[in-house]
Amino acid sequence: MAPKLITMLTYNDETVKDALEVFDLCADLPCEFWGFKDIGLPVDQMKQLVNRMKEAGKTTFLEIVSLTEHECLAGAKVAVDCKFDHLMGTVFYNSVFEFLKDKPIKFLPFCGKVSGHPSIVEGTIEEAIEDGKKMEKIGVDGFDLLAYRYLGDPEQLAKEFIEAIKLPVVVAGSINSFARLDKIKELNPWAFTIGSAFFEKKFVPDGSFGKQIESVLDYLGK
Repeated sequence: MAPKLITMLTYNDETVKDALEVFDLCADLPCEFWGFKDIGLPVDQMKQLVNRMKEAGKTTFLEIVSLTEHECLAGAKVAVDCKFDHLMGTVFYNSVFEFLKDKPIKFLPFCGKVSGHPSIVEGTIEEAIEDGKKMEKIGVDGFDLLAYRYLGDPEQLAKEFIEAIKLPVVVAGSINSFARLDKIKELNPWAFTIGSAFFEKKFVPDGSFGKQIESVLDYLGK
């Protein structure tokens, strides 16, 4: 089965201001997974957007790019309040895990040493896998792997991590070409995100946001 595309209504790690309008123009496309970031929109607009996505039959994702425990816990509370289906990101904190574990939301934290904004990943591949296996035992639902933000070999990180981990893995960030889509198809994670590259029209020059999505979905099906 081909990896699932998560269309992110985000640019440079922030939710775009007109996210609702962009979604409405693309809601009928056969892209099941949609998401955005915890930065860029007030909570009332986030709720409205999630509701619109769910009305359209979509599965929803909030990716938290904040890194402190206080910010991650606050983001988790927003995710639950907005009724997202999945929470991606946050450095793993036990307080966040404990808050989420009895809530109707799946938790897919970052793996590896994540820092900065936009985020980067440092450390060794072995450390990232060890980190993942520890969280796997604790009971998270999957992982948000910023493979192309890794300061080492991104595709080797993704390959070894996906092979070693039994839970769903989302490869997130900087997938901006058909060459990288080829690698994603080869690596076969559960899902992957594209946000900024759609707004930058990396797949269909001068094409609409919807045309970018259609192009990627068509390519995945080949």
